[in-house]
Amino acid sequence: MGTVLSISPASKKVSIMDAEAAGDGLKNDKSLKRHSMFVSLSWKKLVANSAKKSAKKVTPNPLPASQVAHLNSENIRKTHQTEEKKPKAPIPVPVPTVPTQNSDSVVQNGRLATVQKQPSNFSLVSPRRIVIQASTGELLRCLGDFLCRRCYKLKELNSGDVVLWFRNIDRTLLVQGWQDIGFITPANVVFVYLLCQDAITESVNSAVELQGTFQTCLYLAYSYMGNEISYPLKPFITESNKDVFWETSLRIINRLSTKMLQLNADPHFFTEVFQDLKNQRDSSESSLDR
Repeated sequence: MGTVLSISPASKKVSIMDAEAAGDGLKNDKSLKRHSMFVSLSWKKLVANSAKKSAKKVTPNPLPASQVAHLNSENIRKTHQTEEKKPKAPIPVPVPTVPTQNSDSVVQNGRLATVQKQPSNFSLVSPRRIVIQASTGELLRCLGDFLCRRCYKLKELNSGDVVLWFRNIDRTLLVQGWQDIGFITPANVVFVYLLCQDAITESVNSAVELQGTFQTCLYLAYSYMGNEISYPLKPFITESNKDVFWETSLRIINRLSTKMLQLNADPHFFTEVFQDLKNQRDSSESSLDR
């Protein structure tokens, strides 16, 4: 602990033995033991006191809250003064240069040359948006007029017959519980028109043959565009097409599979087919209410 201690138990032992030389041996032994115990206890107490002094911790006295707040405010004030003394330089902003419309500058061999732009055929202006509106009844009448015009040999055929075939099948599926909502919508009528364009030709000789082919197209349209997983065959099969139903279906699928996918994926192609169907309307006939 930095303190020099000098303990000589031998000399103390001799003095004790001289002072009590007249006593008996037993008494001398007890006194010796008693003094030796005193010396040992004194040494333990000295070591314990030194350990307590070294174990004391220094606890700093905390500053009062008012003084702490004052010091914080002084630090903030000095910080603001330092920031105000700094010169505020303007932030450099690059100024874009706009080249001329018909010329570009190109560096060639260390010299600045001017290259004339060639006129481009591509316009940066987006194409104009075309909005086509038509009701379901109007599109059904357009579909009927198209079939009447295509099958010109059938003199007694009118567009109302085609619409009636379509509505009867849709109503039968609703009544029998094969579908929860009607299938006839403008988008689905456009899809049926796409199939009829390829499947129905001018060589049709009877209305029964036309009805069989038309209902085959309807079955494919229901299977592809319908909300249900599957549909029954009975409403779509007639006596005229039951022998060639699947053959006609496979032929239409092989020829129009790409266009069927494109009609749902490409809005421009759908608009073209939609506009083509709307143009099939006979101007001499009045519109059909749904």
